[in-house]
Amino acid sequence: MSKYQIGDKAVYPGHGVGEIEAIEKKEINGETLSFYIMRIIDSGLKIMVPTSNLKITGMRDLIAEEEIGKVFSILKEQNIKIENITWNKRFKDYNERLKSGSIFEVASVLRDLVVLGKTKELSFGEKRMFEMAINLISQEISFVTGKAQEDIIEKINKIIKEG
Repeated sequence: MSKYQIGDKAVYPGHGVGEIEAIEKKEINGETLSFYIMRIIDSGLKIMVPTSNLKITGMRDLIAEEEIGKVFSILKEQNIKIENITWNKRFKDYNERLKSGSIFEVASVLRDLVVLGKTKELSFGEKRMFEMAINLISQEISFVTGKAQEDIIEKINKIIKEG
C-alpha cells in the first residue's frame, strides 16, 4: 500500500507542493520499482519519486495547520546574529537548508536573509533565495489553509517588516 494516492498533495524539497498524478511500476536493472509521478504545481515540472525512498528524497506531507504559527514565529525572531562567514559558505548553507524539505528550515533562511539585508545589500543569489523561500512557504501555507497565496505573501511581508 502506497503512502500517497493519486490526487494527494505533498512537498518535494526545493520545488514546493506537488500533486501525485500516477503511481507507476518501472523495471530498472531487472528490478521492478514503484514510483510516484508528481507534478510540481508552481512550475509544472514532473518528478518520478521512488515510493521506497521517501525519506531519502525528503518528500513529505504538507504541514499541519497548527504548525503554521511556528513558521510565523521563526520569521518574527529577528534578534539573531548572522555568523560572520564568507558569502559562499553562507550561500551553500542557505541552499542546503532550502533543499532540506523542512518548511521550518526554509523559514529560518528567509529570516536570516531579512536580518542580513538590514546590514548589507543582498547579492543577486541571496535575493533569488529570498524569493524562493517566500514562494515555498506561501505556497504550502496557501494549500493548507485554502487562502490565496498572495494573501499569505502579504502576511509574510508584514511579519518580516515588523520583525
